[in-house]
Amino acid sequence: MGIDSSTQSVKVVAWNREGHAVASGRAPIAMSSPQPHWMEQDPEDWWRSLCGALEELWTQVKPQRVASVAIANQRETLALLDSEGRATRPALTWLDERARDSLEILDRDLGRETLHFITGRPLDLTPALCRMVWLRQFEPEIYAHTHSFTDVGSYLNLRLSGNLRSSWASCDPLGTFDIHSRSWSEPILDYLGLRPEQFSQPQQPGTLIGPIQAGAARETGFLEGTPLVAGGGDGQCAALGTGCTAPGRAYVNLGTALVFGVWSPRAQMDLHWRTLLSGSGEGYLLETVQRTGAYLITWFINTFMNGQASPEIFAALEREASALPIGSDGLITLPYFSGCMNPHWDPDARGCLIGLGSGHGRGHIYRSILEGLSLETAGAVEAMRGRGIGVQHITAIGGGSSSPLWTQMMADALGQDLWLSDTQEASALGAGMLAALGAGWFESPLEAAGAMQGELRRVSSRSHSAPEYARLLELQTAVYASNAAHFKTLAQIRRGSTYP
Repeated sequence: MGIDSSTQSVKVVAWNREGHAVASGRAPIAMSSPQPHWMEQDPEDWWRSLCGALEELWTQVKPQRVASVAIANQRETLALLDSEGRATRPALTWLDERARDSLEILDRDLGRETLHFITGRPLDLTPALCRMVWLRQFEPEIYAHTHSFTDVGSYLNLRLSGNLRSSWASCDPLGTFDIHSRSWSEPILDYLGLRPEQFSQPQQPGTLIGPIQAGAARETGFLEGTPLVAGGGDGQCAALGTGCTAPGRAYVNLGTALVFGVWSPRAQMDLHWRTLLSGSGEGYLLETVQRTGAYLITWFINTFMNGQASPEIFAALEREASALPIGSDGLITLPYFSGCMNPHWDPDARGCLIGLGSGHGRGHIYRSILEGLSLETAGAVEAMRGRGIGVQHITAIGGGSSSPLWTQMMADALGQDLWLSDTQEASALGAGMLAALGAGWFESPLEAAGAMQGELRRVSSRSHSAPEYARLLELQTAVYASNAAHFKTLAQIRRGSTYP
């Protein structure tokens, strides 16, 4: 079984040896925002949602059939626990932006180049490290008396097995993990005044965390003693679920955030991507992230179309946008609605709709949003190719992969064919592959991926469109360059500062 405890919901899927889903369940996870740009969750809700999703799954399959289970989890979200494993405050999610000033502190005290080399991540708001600095400064009592700092996967592993253990691929997104030694970074923990014992014990994906305990079995419906296996972050598990286990193999997740990743045998650092440990436990994942991916479509519909996110509305938008030429009749969307990670690493960057005229309608805006997102990914992939990183095979997953317009646009902008997976639950499938490995069904993650990946459908790239998208990318890049200083001024206004 693969559990995907993501940002908005928990999905549980029972898989057979061929990678076919035989049962599934889902439950939402609540999010709170006590102040603007603060995004928190109650760790107890992660557990309640897991139990709720499992309750639905058990109506379809018996617990006795579960050979083992592994967890894919939302990354960079931080929970603080006491010695009994209870949360001492709400968890700070990866979407939380309160720690902006911590970035300057970290750059001054540790250095952005040092942090990039150790953790694989350029200095950025998304990893939990900056929120640890914020907590130490603004909630020192809670920080000083926290027994354990955990990610979502570690928390659920603790609740299920009683063991505070997690995989390398769940530990490294926190931003305090050394991706070269596969251990907690001594220089970073020394700076934070913390010890490795205050974090989960890292281990290789696919290895045993421990058996599910009796109390957890009563709450979840699992059989006591069911093996719990080390999984990984949802992005790493999605890469594994799409077969990204060899050079040139890549995936793009057209989800709430838009994520692109390609497997690499070695850690390669560049500002056009971040470097993570692979979910297979072998090699690395070079990953690009747009914090607001398909979320922008939801924002557009909720803000300007009365929140009518029905299949009929999506079909109408697809139809109207498909009838428009590349470039949306002179409209560009800069998709940095929640700051920019690669390549600019600018938390103050914001979105733009530029070129609007009275002749533009909802179909133009919809198409322009999809083009803006696709062009950002195309620019990152082009930078990889320019540095000798081959990208030969790209599999698309996520809710956006059901859009014929978007997937064709992505194939055209990338200048190569795209392959569509027959599962939308790639993270749960990657976790299921690791569970199968831990159960002894397969000898290696590569064998598990080969057996369970599923069917793919090709979207052929139209090469004649590539030059037009290349010109649009140049324009989009210039829009950011022309407005970067203005974004910083607007950020000061947004935070209540006066004009400089």
